[in-house]
Amino acid sequence: MSEVIIRVMKPEDYVMLYKLWSSVKGLGLRSIDDSEENVIKFIKRNPTTSFVAETDRELIGSLMCGHDGRRACFYHVCVAERFRKQRIATKMTNKALEALKSEGINKVNLMAFKENETGNKFWQDLGWNLRDDVNLYEYNLNENNKTTFVK
Repeated sequence: MSEVIIRVMKPEDYVMLYKLWSSVKGLGLRSIDDSEENVIKFIKRNPTTSFVAETDRELIGSLMCGHDGRRACFYHVCVAERFRKQRIATKMTNKALEALKSEGINKVNLMAFKENETGNKFWQDLGWNLRDDVNLYEYNLNENNKTTFVK
């Protein structure tokens, strides 16, 4: 295997990103939000804070990160199963945190499904705090924007 490179996510990464996401068990994909048009819009809006891991011209990891000027949020943080346990997600996380600090962002949130034991352990091992003092509310503006989970 060649060296793993962590780099900024680009709009032209979409096809390989979706292929990666579709291979990660338990990842929730939204029919509209994760479309090519909307992912590219997200990347263009957040040109310095989302990252991919790449080796041999294959995307093996992703971390989408956006912010509103105050707080940031991570989405679709994943690594292809055969490349796990190599600190790839940690490296992508650190790159995103560095980028956010340089933009003056002081806080990052993320959501992990309760059933995602691997993901929850990962974030807790990195020192992220599991909050139990807030409720997460959601309001769906488009009933066609369905979530499907990769099996």
